[in-house]
Amino acid sequence: MAEKLLTVRDVSLMLGVSEKEVLDLAESGKIPAYKIGGVYLRFKPEQIDEFRKFFNVSPAYNKTNAPSQYSFKDRLGDFFYFNDFYLLAILLILLIVFIIFGGF
Repeated sequence: MAEKLLTVRDVSLMLGVSEKEVLDLAESGKIPAYKIGGVYLRFKPEQIDEFRKFFNVSPAYNKTNAPSQYSFKDRLGDFFYFNDFYLLAILLILLIVFIIFGGF
């Protein structure tokens, strides 16, 4: 099973800091972070827990009050944000196929 990596938003909720502060911590190397596809910053949950314990950061939430799901609006926004190139490419391909075979 693939390992679940945390987003910047997830880490900011866990540590009780802003997303900008999480990015600053990752850039300074205080929190180990991984770039997925060279762009998207992700974090391993066990490393964030270790950071929280080492620096004695009290958790901003625990699993009982953690947001288990994003709202539909957030999920839809993320879908278009991460897949905009593919959606545009599909629309262009369909337009070209329609022009070629549809006969304008």
